[in-house]
Amino acid sequence: MEEDSSRMIVRDEQGNEYELEIILTFEDGGKNYALFRDAGDPDSEVYAYTYDEEGNMDQVIDEEEREMCAEVLDAFQNSEETDGKEA
Repeated sequence: MEEDSSRMIVRDEQGNEYELEIILTFEDGGKNYALFRDAGDPDSEVYAYTYDEEGNMDQVIDEEEREMCAEVLDAFQNSEETDGKEA
């Protein structure tokens, strides 16, 4: 089976598994962030989580952090749209 580093499988407390597409990971202020969405639905909501070296994840709930993640995502998506286009 080929491994895709832009996807991950998570299991909820009931044991249900979900395949998620990792859109972007980045570091800010000493925290690691991961932005991802449902791999089967490119129009689904984007989720923002922090993570540590052991793989523990916590949902970003602080409004300032959520806004910062949204700004980083917008900048990333805008840079992808302009890649390969002349300025």
